[in-house]
Amino acid sequence: MTALQRAIVTGEFAPGTKLSEADLARRFGVSRGPLREAIRRLEIRRLLTVVPNAGARVVSLDNQQLIALFETREALEGQAARLAAERMSDGAIAEVQTLLDRHAAVIAAEGGRAYYQEAGDYDFHYCIAHGSGNLLLAGILLDDLYQLLRMYRFRLSAAHGRAEQALAEHRQILGAISERDGEMAELLMRRHIARGRQRLAEPVQSGQQ
Repeated sequence: MTALQRAIVTGEFAPGTKLSEADLARRFGVSRGPLREAIRRLEIRRLLTVVPNAGARVVSLDNQQLIALFETREALEGQAARLAAERMSDGAIAEVQTLLDRHAAVIAAEGGRAYYQEAGDYDFHYCIAHGSGNLLLAGILLDDLYQLLRMYRFRLSAAHGRAEQALAEHRQILGAISERDGEMAELLMRRHIARGRQRLAEPVQSGQQ
């Protein structure tokens, strides 16, 4: 499932692509049983839509759905940043600072073409959600929505100049968290995500005209 999920999230399989079980089985070297289980799990993670007798397609959000997704993300991650300012340990904050330094090095090596996009503990947004200390909130962000959000964040990371801007915004958010300023951390996180939503909506809107 990991290889198929990555191919979807990174855009190898574009939104709306119809997936052939036979082709996927050959590509990933798996039998139909495990493949169908992977498809079922990716449907739960909102990366695929499966229609009986019609097969699976990579999810494709229209403009209204995309805005709704990022409005939800803005509210939840804003609250996560506020809680992280109250609850993250100094050691955990220092680890995220080290992570951002690593991101900066990768961005520089790539000539600013894209942001560092590994998942889990290597992902700034994952770390802040986890650092909120709210298991329900983190579960929504990191289980229910995480891979779908990563899919659209990959699209955003390709925008010219966005990698450096995103890194600067991440550093500002972490700065507010380290100063234990929950109100500012929430405000900066919400602004950061709102900017991303506006950039992501542009190609969707133009494609509908």
